[in-house]
Amino acid sequence: MEDTILNTENLSAYFGDNRVVNQVNLSIPENMVTTIMGPSGCGKTTLIRCFNRIHELIPDTRVEGKVYLREEDIYAMNPIITRRRIGMVFQRPNPFPTMTIYDNVIAGYKLNGIALGRGESDAMVENSLRKAALWDEVKDHLLRKGTFLSGGQQQRLCIARALAMNPDILLLDEPTSALDPKAAAHIEQLIVELKKTVTLVLVTHNIAQAGRVSDVTAFLYLGELVEFGPTERLHTAPKDRRTEEFLTGKFG
Repeated sequence: MEDTILNTENLSAYFGDNRVVNQVNLSIPENMVTTIMGPSGCGKTTLIRCFNRIHELIPDTRVEGKVYLREEDIYAMNPIITRRRIGMVFQRPNPFPTMTIYDNVIAGYKLNGIALGRGESDAMVENSLRKAALWDEVKDHLLRKGTFLSGGQQQRLCIARALAMNPDILLLDEPTSALDPKAAAHIEQLIVELKKTVTLVLVTHNIAQAGRVSDVTAFLYLGELVEFGPTERLHTAPKDRRTEEFLTGKFG
């Protein structure tokens, strides 16, 4: 496989005594789209929340095993640095409601106390919005609130906000599930475009979407990594019966 950017070793995650991710060993290839798919409640979201140390923010949780970003142990890093380098976009668009579109894009810098010159922040806002395919739609409305945008535009604003921190990896947790089909298609096009500059990890239960946008797919079931490989091979010739049953709609 291509160069890997993120590796897990025997990664397990718990809520109290309940283990929801079980000994996962996974290598995420750089500048590709990796889809993590599986039925509801199988640990997909928890797994990626371990990748940027958001899981530990919930009371009574813990993580066992290792996660390496370019061979650095993320659990030995300052978690704020980890979250800068591994950005995340959530299921429902969540622009900061009191902030303008402009301030939403650079919110990560403000929240981390990183001062930017006006020219620097102007350039970063434009560049990030262009990467998120939103600039032409909002360039004349940058001082309006982010909540003035449509749902699909708000999600692209959240992607721009994550990209502004110049992450190595962008985690996308079912980013189209709250959107209408047209807005969802826009996000899918964007995902394919973005892999030129950033590695993407996409959680989805939408099998067709995984087939359209991803290069490699991991199938998770009851917290275990059942199968991992090129998306086309997984979709056409799965090696495990559980993968085949999920893909053919026997459960999900």
